[in-house]
Amino acid sequence: MKTYKIHVNGVAYEVQVEEVGGEAAAPVARPPVQVSAPAAPQVAAKPAPAPQAAPAPQAAPAPQAAPSGQGEVVNAPIPGTILDIKVQPGTTVNSGDLLLILEAMKMENEITAPKAGTIKGVFVTKGQSVNSGDALVEIE
Repeated sequence: MKTYKIHVNGVAYEVQVEEVGGEAAAPVARPPVQVSAPAAPQVAAKPAPAPQAAPAPQAAPAPQAAPSGQGEVVNAPIPGTILDIKVQPGTTVNSGDLLLILEAMKMENEITAPKAGTIKGVFVTKGQSVNSGDALVEIE
């Protein structure tokens, strides 16, 4: 058994380490070592600064509850988080136009319009988590 003196945060500790494997040596009886903690430095307490109110977040447009069923619904291809929404209801889009950006597995995925038309509804908000198959946008 080996004895080591270790200092942690200014406090000295004496530890004994026993070798494992092979034949273990007979333990050596030693009296415990009394170590006094160092005196805490005297520091004048400063009053804590008053907490400041966080700025109010900008209101995001409320998503519609559900697709109307009259147009083509663009669903999330994979689970992820909505990073940015590039369209809003009433926007005219062409096939292949960028609708929104979906972050999944640390990658930004561009979700594009499958056809030309007008955005009938947006069903997600920026920062929202979506599952695979969730409705994102409806194009009429």
